[in-house]
Amino acid sequence: MRPRNRQRDEGPMTKMTEGADLGVSDLTEAQARAELARLARVLEKANTAYHTHDAPEINDAEYDALKARNAAIEARFPGLKRADSASDQVGAAPADGFAKVRHSIRMLSLGNAFEDADITEFDSRIRRYLGLAEDAPLGYTSEPKIDGLSLSLRYENGQLVQAATRGDGEVGENVTANARTIADIPDRLEGAPEVLEVRGEVYMSHADFESLNTRQAERGAKTFANPRNAAAGSLRQLDSSITAARPLRFFAYGWGEVSAPLSDTQMGAIDRLAGLGFSTNPLTTLCDGPAALLAHYAEIEQARATLGYDIDGVVYKVDDLALQARLGFRSTTPRWAIAHKFPAELAWTRLEAIDIQVGRTGALSPVARLAPVTVGGVVVSNATLHNEDYIAGRDSKGEVIRDGKDIRVGDWVQVYRAGDVIPKVADVDLSKRPGDAEPYVFPTTCPECGSDAVREEGDAVRRCMGGLVCPAQAVEKLKHFVSRAAFDIEGLGAKQVEQFYRDGWIAEPGDIFTLQERYGSGLQQLKNREGWGEKSANNLFDAIEEKRKIPFGRLLFALGIRHVGEQASNLIARNYGRWEEFTAAMDGAAGFDGPEWERLLGIDGVGEVLARSLVGAFAEPNERASIDRLEARLKVEAAAAPDTSGSPVAGKTVVFTGSLEKMTRAEAKARAEALGAKVSGSVSARTDLLVAGPGAGSKAKKATELGIETMDEDEWLALIGDA
Repeated sequence: MRPRNRQRDEGPMTKMTEGADLGVSDLTEAQARAELARLARVLEKANTAYHTHDAPEINDAEYDALKARNAAIEARFPGLKRADSASDQVGAAPADGFAKVRHSIRMLSLGNAFEDADITEFDSRIRRYLGLAEDAPLGYTSEPKIDGLSLSLRYENGQLVQAATRGDGEVGENVTANARTIADIPDRLEGAPEVLEVRGEVYMSHADFESLNTRQAERGAKTFANPRNAAAGSLRQLDSSITAARPLRFFAYGWGEVSAPLSDTQMGAIDRLAGLGFSTNPLTTLCDGPAALLAHYAEIEQARATLGYDIDGVVYKVDDLALQARLGFRSTTPRWAIAHKFPAELAWTRLEAIDIQVGRTGALSPVARLAPVTVGGVVVSNATLHNEDYIAGRDSKGEVIRDGKDIRVGDWVQVYRAGDVIPKVADVDLSKRPGDAEPYVFPTTCPECGSDAVREEGDAVRRCMGGLVCPAQAVEKLKHFVSRAAFDIEGLGAKQVEQFYRDGWIAEPGDIFTLQERYGSGLQQLKNREGWGEKSANNLFDAIEEKRKIPFGRLLFALGIRHVGEQASNLIARNYGRWEEFTAAMDGAAGFDGPEWERLLGIDGVGEVLARSLVGAFAEPNERASIDRLEARLKVEAAAAPDTSGSPVAGKTVVFTGSLEKMTRAEAKARAEALGAKVSGSVSARTDLLVAGPGAGSKAKKATELGIETMDEDEWLALIGDA
């Protein structure tokens, strides 16, 4: 396995070179030399982060791509290969703090394969090297590639005398005391060769990983991103008592120095290790060629989520040890073995349940509860299922939906991480569906408050009609209210909002601004709560006070009204200027008609869907009362007006229609607004000026009827001049 998390910044020492974005075939020799230098730095940094610090900075796919690019450049320009080439390196130098161990036989890495064709070529390459015909017998072992930390155990006369990490392949770290605490590692062997160096992988099961992270979180200690990081960090503790408290396990899969052969085959040697008391992987099997290898790969990939531990591929090895000896090694990898990696961001697992979450706008969102599986370096146990049609596979009329999957509890599903962040269910394997699996019935009532969950015509989402009586909506609205683009109150984030709501301290946004008077004094004070003290409580109260003065646009966005995002909120604020004028306008538009309704729709950038949502929110009695209680505790700043001194159109409402030939519509709008004008998308009695280009139609006619001043593009440009 390779480094996991995406590297944020390569830093000044690894900045991009001139040829970094060019294909290998397009590089000049000078560009290739610079690119190899950059790759050496980047890969060295990644190796150190992964192997030495157990804090990966880039994911598997990125690392593999960088290493493949390095190899391709070296193949094209062999004379440029560097002494510190990543092609010749294994792991990273041992960390300070551990005694160093020199391996009697180097611990090498494996070459990687990613496509089925790579496995066919692997077999063909071996046959060519050995001079074997295509139909000559050639057996392989196939075993899961454990995602853990490589470890070498040296036994002399049956006694464990040394345990070492791989390190850079030549020199590792002495972790003997820590290895003795792992139950899967025998301290004594009966019937072993005089000298036996057993190699394998230290790992942590999914269940133990989850328990460890829970304990770490309860203690306020560091939690781990995935079981591999947890295993590596636990084994490489300077205090062996910490390692002893961690649930580590060990699989044996190979050997280094031996004083007498274990067997004449790979499979026989693995069986011998098992007989000596080591845990070996039960999925290791014999295969007679590429087709059998690929079939075993598919079986393991499907079973991946049921194993209880992480794997990131399947390893194939020539079974005959005499042939292994003939094939030998390249500089860092054996010719007789290869790792067939799983796709970095895909995994199959079992769907154990479907839960419904309710968002701040009342949307009912289905969430898949999964048997835990690692995808892209992160353990995934939950994933989005999009909406009810995606789950059902058919619409309310029974028609098959194009992207519907007919997903049922108990199904085997494929999970991927969209944008390397959000896990999603991508597909379902119907061949593995349990016989008693029932179609999922999407709820028609809210699971949080019991209110009706209604799906409007043309909407893919079902929504709870409970509004503020729905606790899920209330909590999510409060989280949105304190988010960064909204009120952004320091010290009051999602966690604190949930705590205060659960304890009955806040139920709506306005309650935040009475917290100090209610819980700043008296018996039940904030400073006396767990996790709070006098200083942190006072800091929060001060932060809340600072936010009593808030810009119009931020306040509107903070309300979390459906369809009214940050950009729309600022647009509306600029057009109405003052909060009082805006709320009066919403009252005037309550019937979705009349001058104020036309004015709102006339704002360029405001459509009917947004307008109805906005007006409807202010017309709903409970929501309006909550907004008014909040506003009474604030000082709402008017939207900042541009400096329009000398502008001939400041304060005027302008409409552009027809084709503009000397500037785009967006440029015209931006220029007008910069001069203090309000740009509308429709002509009304409030319109002061119509700028009409060729093709002007109904708007020009209506302007004439209303007696509104009309001019062409040249006259408009002459009017605004250098203003």
